[in-house]
Amino acid sequence: MRYFNIPIFIPELACPFRCVYCNQYNITGKLALPQSQDVIKTIESYLSTIPWQKSFVEVAFFGGSFTGLDMEKQNQYLSLVEPYIASQKVKGIRLSTRPDYISAKILENLKSHGVRSIELGAQSLDDEILELSGRGHLVADVEQAAAAINAMGFELGLQMMTGLPKDTPDKAMETAKKITQLKADTVRIYPTLVIKDTHLARLYKAENHQPQSLEEAVDLCAQLYLFFENRKIKVLRMGLHPSEGFYDKNTMLGGPFHPAFGELVLTKVWEKKITNAVAVKKGKLLVVSVHPSNINAAIGHKALNRKRLEGQFDKVVFQARTEVNPNQLYADYH
Repeated sequence: MRYFNIPIFIPELACPFRCVYCNQYNITGKLALPQSQDVIKTIESYLSTIPWQKSFVEVAFFGGSFTGLDMEKQNQYLSLVEPYIASQKVKGIRLSTRPDYISAKILENLKSHGVRSIELGAQSLDDEILELSGRGHLVADVEQAAAAINAMGFELGLQMMTGLPKDTPDKAMETAKKITQLKADTVRIYPTLVIKDTHLARLYKAENHQPQSLEEAVDLCAQLYLFFENRKIKVLRMGLHPSEGFYDKNTMLGGPFHPAFGELVLTKVWEKKITNAVAVKKGKLLVVSVHPSNINAAIGHKALNRKRLEGQFDKVVFQARTEVNPNQLYADYH
């Protein structure tokens, strides 16, 4: 079964916190809250192209902290989705929020309106990094919110960032380990970008912050992806969905931005898997068999993995086979 999200972006218009990396408009390309008719129009537009009868479709409220809205506004948005849930065109609602915007009352209300999945913007599970990033919450807030979400039977998602001030690859891996301890079902990984009109941009211009290179971010995210995969935590996304402003060097000042960042990471993931599974045998035909869902990632972004192998074998063939475990590959030599 295929999974689809219908994204509805809810910007945080009156957030009392100023995270060092955050400029809502430049990140989402939106600043005004969507009107009811806008939400309905978006849902109808997506459903007209999605094979929803054979798919698992969720409406996803992203972009800001949904539960930071007043309860009336939350319910206004949630009620717009309920008819689609009743008609079974949509299976449920997914939303993102801050860990300190979670309470028993909020969770009970979300449960009654068809919310299935709650993603918390944890960003890091290191208190020093959270403080330097201006998050306005502690690791303990993430732990409490995650426990409450799990206790209420929601799917729990945690979002983490790499390359924040004072972050290191080792600290990122520690955050990943704590995410598994919090029993997350899903995770998103966002390398930190330096965006215009943020505190991080001022630190960057003053040479007090060095962002990750693209190569560093891709390699670390590949390690994180494999870590989560081995623990059956689904990685939903790697890298921000780019707005038009990200292609403008006056808006995106630094950091590991690439429009196909997730593809680059999956290419690195499969490079590591291929390296572990394939023995170099000059003069041979190599046949690499993978599950159909991973054939493009295994071949690699711009066929990078295939090109690497072509320097080691007479001929390289990738083939899709449904009987292969999605996380594995088979190498045959002829």
